[in-house]
Amino acid sequence: MKFSKPYIFAQWAALISLFLVITAGSFVRITGSGMGCPDWPKCFGQWVPPTEASQLPSDYLTIFQEKRSKKMLKFCKFLNALGMHETAEKIQKDPNMYKDEPFNVAKTYTEYINRLLGFLAGNIMLLVFVWTLIRYRNRQLVLLSAINLVFMGIEAWFGSIVVATNLVPWTITVHLFFALLILLIQLYIIYRISPKFQAKIQIEKATLIIWWIVFGITFYQMFLGTQVREHIDALTKQGLGRDAWSDYFGWEFLIHRSFSWLVLVLLVYLGVKNEKGPKIRMVRWAFVTLAIELFAGVLLAYFDLPGLVQTAHLIFATVLFTILGMGIFRFRKIA
Repeated sequence: MKFSKPYIFAQWAALISLFLVITAGSFVRITGSGMGCPDWPKCFGQWVPPTEASQLPSDYLTIFQEKRSKKMLKFCKFLNALGMHETAEKIQKDPNMYKDEPFNVAKTYTEYINRLLGFLAGNIMLLVFVWTLIRYRNRQLVLLSAINLVFMGIEAWFGSIVVATNLVPWTITVHLFFALLILLIQLYIIYRISPKFQAKIQIEKATLIIWWIVFGITFYQMFLGTQVREHIDALTKQGLGRDAWSDYFGWEFLIHRSFSWLVLVLLVYLGVKNEKGPKIRMVRWAFVTLAIELFAGVLLAYFDLPGLVQTAHLIFATVLFTILGMGIFRFRKIA
């Protein structure tokens, strides 16, 4: 089936919008703006948030803390229904659940922009779903678009849970998992509809196996990275500044760093082999992206974790994950 250029463009727009959401989410995290809007889907009870605290009710702290508490208790009931009693109890007993979140215009609008980008991405994905359903009616594409749309809804709902639980670390990890899953499905849709990417690339069996290993490690690495970040959040709550973080890293950081070097060794091997043989562009891009991502990681680990580098680290990790994912779809072993 042949797909129109505007349709392919719309699918690419959906993918790019997902990248923007992940980037914005990372920036929200490093600036501590996750609670810039203490409610959801509105922000301080408004579709367009205020610019000054004077525009809010005098008891706004109490109002929004109570709203969050109600949503948090509903989520705990949901966890209890799933049998996750210990997790629900920990959330309810966590004193951070009941902390007030004073208005901060910079944090509020940082989080608000993040939400707007999420809203944009959701609407683009709704558009391509309707387009696929009406114009093409390809069963697999309709199903994939529908699944991705449902996942976007779950991701938005879980975003409200992240807010309601005052950024409980594991909820942020789950939030990232859904983002990567949505990204991977969208990438597969593009692979299916784009003539450029439908062409299979023949590679040796050993190369394909190593590529799969690198893909798996990279996926795991992104979650290890969130564990490192959770550890940092705990240190921050203890009053330790950015300059002291690297002195208190746990086992998660050591594994994260070791796996990074393993991925580098494997991709160097693939890169050298590629240059001597087929010279596949995707392998080259994977190597270059990893080099930049590792450089950002070194800056994070040994140069006091500069804030903006954290965003770059996640962006290039996501780009690498995307390149590896496309390779999984397109590579086929030589018969």
